[in-house]
This record gives sequence, structure tokens and C-alpha cells, in this order.
Amino acid sequence: MPLDIADDAAQTERTRATILRYHLSWKARDLEAVLALYHPDVEYNDFFQQRCMRLPELREYLEQNLPRRPGELLEHVDRIRIDGHTAFIQYQFRLQGGDGLVSFRTGEAITVRDDLIWRINEYATLVHEARPGYVTAGTRPATSRLGLSPRQLSQLAQDLQDYFQRQQPFLNPELDLQQVALATGYSRNQISHLLNQVLGQSFYRYVNQARLQYLLDSLDAQSDLTRIDELAFAAGFNSLSAFYKCFRERTGMTPKAYLRDFSTRART
Repeated sequence: MPLDIADDAAQTERTRATILRYHLSWKARDLEAVLALYHPDVEYNDFFQQRCMRLPELREYLEQNLPRRPGELLEHVDRIRIDGHTAFIQYQFRLQGGDGLVSFRTGEAITVRDDLIWRINEYATLVHEARPGYVTAGTRPATSRLGLSPRQLSQLAQDLQDYFQRQQPFLNPELDLQQVALATGYSRNQISHLLNQVLGQSFYRYVNQARLQYLLDSLDAQSDLTRIDELAFAAGFNSLSAFYKCFRERTGMTPKAYLRDFSTRART
């Protein structure tokens, strides 16, 4: 093997060892281990937030972005690729709460120097995919303007959905954004940004979708149009017109047609 090829292969293996330690330390939420792998002159470019960070800033950034639980899954969409001093990692976060499947596909281009992480360029792309049974608005989201990374936006989306599922605040027909912000600990602007720019829907659309799901879960084979109207008010809708509009946007049917189809499926 020629000397230069052997040198390249040896460097690739050294880079691989550094990247593997970095990747496993990140998944294990080991803040000190991750920091120890950064070169003193490290430069971290987060292009989603349009931020360039040096070593003194990275501790706070990592504390906000490390996984919440050891071994938390990052769904990889490509293998970790390594060549000489450089590596490229791709993964994605699925966000909860959209009208379809919403995910951040993120890539990190990493350069290693002296067996330490010297440069990181992180890119994120937001992807909307249609979910069967949903009629999506097809809005195109913008990048972050509130200092939230894709990981933080993913955590916000999960926290918001967990709060709605656990506390069911949507049953209150007077629910507003300020009440949700106070209950979850996020600001009104952060929640609005997630809903409008990421998930592609307004606060009231998000709330009404939660109400509709609650109602759909309450239906049975004996449900009729009178009962479904009663269920709509019980789920927090404050008008039948808002309920019928939400229902048709979600299912593509009127409640009457949906009940007829539901009853047929229940008998088969």
C-alpha cells in the first residue's frame, strides 16, 4: 500500500474513533465527555439558528440540546461517513402535533484536528409529509428566529402534546394561548413560532384538532348526528360551525357521512 494511502487510512480510523466517542457521549447525555472532545479552538456553526459558537458558549448550548434521557433515539437516515479528517452525520427528529408527519432532517459536517472536534457545521431542513386521512394546508415553514435549535423545537412540540394529552386543557372552550404558555413554562412567542412556522397551523387550529381527536375517540357504532353535536360541545368546541369546518378539514367528510362509514366499518 503506498505511504500516502496508508496515512489516509490511518487518519480515517483515528477520526472514526473520535467521532464514535463523540456520538456515544452525546447519546449518553455525558456533558463533560462531549466538552472534552472539543478542540480549544473549536467553532460550532448552527446554520438553522444562524449562530457561530466558540468553546466558552458551548456548555450552555449543550445543556439545552443534549437528549433528555440516556440512549434517546435519534433516527438516522444515513450512516456516519468518515474520510480522513472529516465526518458527516445525518439524523432526524420527528415532531408531534402537526396535521401530518413533520421532521427535522439534520446534518453535521465535522472536522477533526489533533483527535479533537475542531469544526462543526450543522444544517437542518424541515420536512412535511402527508399523513393518511389528513388534509394538510401545505404551508412552508421558516427557520428559527427565537434562538431555538431543531432539538429544542422538537422538545417543545413533545411537551405541548404531552400537556394536551395529560391535562386535556382543550375541554375548556375559553382556552387561550396565554393559559397554555403559563401551564407549560414556554413563552407565547415560542409556542406561536412552533405552531405557525414549524407545524404550519394557528393556535386555535391546533386546539380544535385536539378537540376533534378527543371526540373521534369517543364515538361508537351507536353514535348519531344528535350525539355527535353534543360530543362536540363536550370536547370544547364553542360553535357547531367551527366543529363542522374542523371535522371536514380533518376527515374530508361531513359528520353524517363519517358516521355512516364508521357504522359500516364497525359491523364488518
